[in-house]
Amino acid sequence: MQDINIAMIGGGFMGKAHSLAYAAMPMFFSPAPARPVKKIVVDVTDDLARAASERYAWEGYSSDWRAVIADPSIDVIDIATPNNSHAEIAIAAAEAGKHIICEKPLAPTAEEAGRMLAAAKKADVVTAVAFNYRRTPAVALAKKYIDEGAIGKILNFRGTYLQDWSADPNSPLSWRFQKKVAGSGAVGDIGSHVVDLARYLVGEISAVTSVVSNFIPSRPLQSGGFDNLGASNTSDDGPRGEVDVDDEAMSLVRFANGAVGSIEATRNAWGRNNYITFEIHGTEGSIFFNYENRDELKVAFKKDAGDRRGFRTVYTGPNTPYGESLWPIPALGIGYGETKIIEAHDFIKAVVEGGTVSPNFTDGYQAALVDEAILESGRTGQWVSVPDAATANHADV
Repeated sequence: MQDINIAMIGGGFMGKAHSLAYAAMPMFFSPAPARPVKKIVVDVTDDLARAASERYAWEGYSSDWRAVIADPSIDVIDIATPNNSHAEIAIAAAEAGKHIICEKPLAPTAEEAGRMLAAAKKADVVTAVAFNYRRTPAVALAKKYIDEGAIGKILNFRGTYLQDWSADPNSPLSWRFQKKVAGSGAVGDIGSHVVDLARYLVGEISAVTSVVSNFIPSRPLQSGGFDNLGASNTSDDGPRGEVDVDDEAMSLVRFANGAVGSIEATRNAWGRNNYITFEIHGTEGSIFFNYENRDELKVAFKKDAGDRRGFRTVYTGPNTPYGESLWPIPALGIGYGETKIIEAHDFIKAVVEGGTVSPNFTDGYQAALVDEAILESGRTGQWVSVPDAATANHADV
């Protein structure tokens, strides 16, 4: 079996998820397209990199990502860093001829995302952006039903991503609340996932009108370097820093194919942990998905008899997308890790075969254009048209 040597830049929360995916992928997908070799992990200091290497079982470690990119033995660069470093790392990796998988959002701004896409196209390398919720089997099943015409012509999409890990105003000021690092708040961090699901399932978004809010204008300064999300200790003592990004956004959207819909993202929703949902209505039926019950897809069809009409539950398993490689019994339990394992498989397969995988940097750039339109509409109160990635004026893409 061919080896694919991977260098991962970033050893925090997402580094754990990616490390698990590379280790487990050949166990789930047999035969695997290649053996992912966890060669080296990079973090901001040698101590942090060493700790990540030991915990996540990487062969080596470094605090110099430029030297790692220059290493001719490395095939893939995996970017799991805060958003403001994505572009510099990805462009350097592309120029070195490395294949790239990058965490979402692709970059803090559409301009940077466009430059990343242009560099990757010029170098002709395989790219992926880690919108992993596409890889949830129930979501892939929804896509299959839609492509088969089971719900007819799509009329409406309603998507949400609701969390409460930062609803406490005394949770610390991590990089996710700082525009210079994150680019945006709830829009880029979690709303971009809903944008990706909308594009994947329905089609391109052509225009948006939005209300974008910031309800928590300051937070306690963070004392440690780790991004622990809701696991961080809270405090109402000590100095506070400004939150200069959004924490809630609500948008009406128009799709290029004539469908309409809404997208909502907030990190202030007490009681909602990772509440990613979509409900899609078509001329022949409807689909509903809730990630907190990720083994389930709710379906209702026009052709159902009157005394049987209503939503029913389909459980994902061996007979649904990715099922043969996961677990042998429906509803046995799909977790976050499995979505990352599937993501790693599809990316590595494209690297080995010289093909493409979606979502890739083109998808990441298009999502960034939607995100920026949402933010612009929030500032202006107007409908904002979304440029097409092929013609947007950010880079020669």
